[in-house]
Amino acid sequence: MNGYDGRTALVTGASTGIGKAIAEQLLQRGCKVISVSRRPLEISSGNVTSLSVDLSDPQAVRDCADLIREKYKVDILVNNAGVVRNTPVEDITDEEFDTLQNLHLRSAIALVQAVLPHMKAQNFGRIVNMSSRAVVGLSKRTVYAGTKAALISMTRTWALELGSHGITVNAIAPGPVVTDMLTADIPEESETFRKLSASLPVGRLGTAGDVARATLFFTDPENSWVTGQTLFVCGGASLGSLTAL
Repeated sequence: MNGYDGRTALVTGASTGIGKAIAEQLLQRGCKVISVSRRPLEISSGNVTSLSVDLSDPQAVRDCADLIREKYKVDILVNNAGVVRNTPVEDITDEEFDTLQNLHLRSAIALVQAVLPHMKAQNFGRIVNMSSRAVVGLSKRTVYAGTKAALISMTRTWALELGSHGITVNAIAPGPVVTDMLTADIPEESETFRKLSASLPVGRLGTAGDVARATLFFTDPENSWVTGQTLFVCGGASLGSLTAL
């Protein structure tokens, strides 16, 4: 037995990359997992429920939040879903701003609102928001970095509001991680990939597992005295500029 047994975790963006690694590790520890993503979580397990939702669509998010509130009792929420837009500041559009704001911020607020009644009723909850190393500055990431920085501020605010209800709220700020999203722009065999890896103090890019293991520190039911914190899981990338990108 462990503190995860019988718990239900909701993970957004769980169909691939970091989100999938988080879901897999939660399942290994005995959690039931609700995946909220555009695509289903392809893991063969009776403990997985997949909800297909476009989290950049406010109405779809509202409908999903209503369903979660009515049908599920969520103990752990990981707001992981995200997308990178690589845009110089002079080229930012309203569409980009609205999409990233809806995906990174609006959906996180709606899902927190959906799970809070159960968390408060049982005086227990774990919330983790996926931010980014980009919050300390990254070229061509104005809206991405801005919304990810807002997630850190929201994390600190929610920690203040919810601590008395036994709910902790923390954030993870990953650096460059080898996922399909990254390698679509920077192939592993490219010179940019090599330079980026070499530029990090640890000499390599991260893996989805690196971020998942850090996330599970915050979701662990026994870790009740850490809240409002942001952990940079970045191989040292937050210590300086990423000029290779």
